[in-house]
Amino acid sequence: MNAMKEFFLSDCPQFENKIITSSFVVSTKQVKPKKSGEPYLALTLTDRCGQIEAKMWDNVEDALDAFEQDDFLKIKGLLNKYKNRFQITIHKLRRLSDTEVDFADYLPKTTKDIDELWRTLDDFVSSFQDPHLRSLVQAFMSDPEIAAAYRNAPAAKTLHHAYIGGLLDHVVSLFRSCDLLCRNYPQVNRDLLLTGVFLHDIGKIHELTYMRSFSYTTRGQLLGHMIIELEMLQAKLAQFPDFPSAMKTLLEHLIISHHGHYEFGSPKLPMFPEALMLHYLDDLDSKMESMRAHFEREAGSDSSWTSYNSSLGRTLLNTAKFLKKEEAAPEETSQPEPSDETAASSPNVSSVSFEEEKV
Repeated sequence: MNAMKEFFLSDCPQFENKIITSSFVVSTKQVKPKKSGEPYLALTLTDRCGQIEAKMWDNVEDALDAFEQDDFLKIKGLLNKYKNRFQITIHKLRRLSDTEVDFADYLPKTTKDIDELWRTLDDFVSSFQDPHLRSLVQAFMSDPEIAAAYRNAPAAKTLHHAYIGGLLDHVVSLFRSCDLLCRNYPQVNRDLLLTGVFLHDIGKIHELTYMRSFSYTTRGQLLGHMIIELEMLQAKLAQFPDFPSAMKTLLEHLIISHHGHYEFGSPKLPMFPEALMLHYLDDLDSKMESMRAHFEREAGSDSSWTSYNSSLGRTLLNTAKFLKKEEAAPEETSQPEPSDETAASSPNVSSVSFEEEKV
């Protein structure tokens, strides 16, 4: 019987400095040495509301082999803040079987209406003037297996739109941006650009696995989504013997150049206007989403500045918080942070138990 999960990571602000009991999926598991040389566990725990770092300092030997990455864990521990971010110091843990959990509790999902996003996509495609491109995209959308995966896949493992429905959310956002920009640049072939948008990440449905956590499939790890997309395009074009070969070449270039730089995995740089626009708007959309998600994760923080964003390579200023604080009073100097191993101790610790059963 599935156990009801009563605490989600969105509840963290209400339970700061309290003992919580809850269940999570293990996104990362590392065994590290303390200063004494003894091991401690460093985990990233995930539920549908986000991720949290967790450490287990004591009684680690028994826990080391009790679970693996991607397992479900029930943990009991102290929830507090370290460097302005919530973390959990684990006191007890046990592995949960798949029958004890509801998978929907553990993967983040878009808050937008998937059916509405799909309709928006369909409306854009129906507006294509080029019959070849319109028929091609509609063939992808009417393929039941591809459509089901396209509606559910994340757009990335961690960097941006890393949630169920993230791929569709990202593509609809790009359709809207590209549609607007095409009005300012009439030399751009709108149908070609939007077809490139639809195809540029479609290989993620095979590159990523998203049943219990977001990770790469073996095929995705070995080939990457661009190679997979070229194969998918080739297979679908077999249904259209009259599809122009020149248009096929342009679509292939849109796919393989959309990362924009050799060092980011593009075998070719964008060499025509639609390819250049796809790269820059794709990059912009992913970075804007990365910022939005970071602000959301640290909504409970009092600081206008976030922690370091590794994908953007910088800390971020939440302008709404900053302006609000400036209106109220000048920003105060932040207090020094405790060291990693002592962060678990707190003078203000109370206990909240969501379940009486043993962890």
